[in-house]
Amino acid sequence: MEDLGKMIQTNFWKGKKVFITGHTGFKGAWLSIWLSSLGADVYGYALTPPTNPNIYTLSDLKAHLVRSTIGDLSDESLLKQAVQESDAEIVFHLAAQPIVRASYQAPIKTFVDNTIGTARLLEALRSLKNLHAVVIITTDKCYENKEWFWPYRESDGLGGYDPYSASKACAEIVTSSYRRSFFNPSEYGKSHKVGIATVRAGNVIGGGDWARDRLIPDIIRAFDGGEKVVIRNPQAIRPWQHVLEPLHGYLMLAERLFTYGIEYGEAWNFGPDETDAKPVSWIVESFSKLWKNAPGVVLDDGEHPHEASYLKLDCSKAKNRLGWEPVWNLENALQKIFEWNERIRAGEDVFEVCISQIHDFEKAQLAMKSSQNIRFLGNRN
Repeated sequence: MEDLGKMIQTNFWKGKKVFITGHTGFKGAWLSIWLSSLGADVYGYALTPPTNPNIYTLSDLKAHLVRSTIGDLSDESLLKQAVQESDAEIVFHLAAQPIVRASYQAPIKTFVDNTIGTARLLEALRSLKNLHAVVIITTDKCYENKEWFWPYRESDGLGGYDPYSASKACAEIVTSSYRRSFFNPSEYGKSHKVGIATVRAGNVIGGGDWARDRLIPDIIRAFDGGEKVVIRNPQAIRPWQHVLEPLHGYLMLAERLFTYGIEYGEAWNFGPDETDAKPVSWIVESFSKLWKNAPGVVLDDGEHPHEASYLKLDCSKAKNRLGWEPVWNLENALQKIFEWNERIRAGEDVFEVCISQIHDFEKAQLAMKSSQNIRFLGNRN
C-alpha cells in the first residue's frame, strides 16, 4: 500500500491560493471552513445560498475568505474575472444543481448548470498561469446503475436515468475531454503543470444541511415541527457518509495532484465502508433514537419519479493509492449531526462548531492511524 500513514498536510495548505465554486452550498461551505482553518487563501464563486437558513450565512463564512463572488457559472465574464483575480493554484468545483427530484422539474437547467457549467469553468481555468491541481466533484450517481449488488469501480460505465445523474456523467466526459485537449498528460511539464481529477462521493450528510428532498434535513425539519417524517423509499440503499469523509479525500487528492500532477489525474471514488451502505429505514430509525420523543415516520406511497434503489461504491483505489479511508462510521456520523444541531440551538457560533467537529475528525483519524501502525509493528514482530 502506498504511503498508508498519509494525512492532510497542514503546512502544505498554508498560503495556498484556492478557488472554490459552490462555496455557499452545504458541502462547499464545509470545505471552505476547513481550508480556512488550514491557512489557505480561499476564493469563492457561487450563487446566493440555496436555502434559508444556510451554513454560509450563519457561519459568517464571507469574513473568512479572501473574496466571495456571488455569480452564476453562465456569466462567463464574471467567472473569468473571479478566476483570474484568484490566481489560483488549486481549484475545487462543487457548484451544481444537486437534487435528483429537482432535475425532473428543471432538466434543462440541470444540464446547463452541471454539464455546461463545468465546461465554462474549465475554459476559464485555461487562463491561469500558476494552476497545478483541479478537482471536479461529480457524484456516485454518474455510473450506469444496473441495480446490482456489487459496488461500482471507477472503470465502470457512466450513465444516468434521471437528468441529474446524466448531467453529472456528462460532466465527467467534459472533464476528460478538457484534460486530453488542453491539459494533455503528454504535455505535462512543457505547456502546462496541471493535474485534473474527478471525484465521486456517496450520499453526504452532516450538520448545516437544510436542502429539500434530502433525508436528514427532512427528518430534522419534521421532528423540529413535532411532525412525523414522510419517507418515499424506505428500502432504498445508499452509501451514507459524513461530509468530512469525502472532503478529506478531496484535500488529500489535491495535494497529490499539486505535487505529482498527472499521476493522480483520473477518477476517484470516496465512499463509506460497505457496512455503512444502509437503507433509508435504518437511517430514520437510528436518528429517531437520538431524538427525545421522536414523532415517528409515515410512508408516502404516492407516485414519484424514478430513483435508484441500490447503490454502493468500491473505494479500494483511494485506499490503496492515497492511503485514504473512512474515519467515522455511520453511527458516529449521525451522532455528530445530532450534536451539531444541539450546539447550534444552544447558541454556539456556527463557524466554531464546524471547526470543533473538524478537529474531532482529525483526532479520530490520527488515533486510527496510530492504531494501524501499532498493529502493523505487532505483525512484524
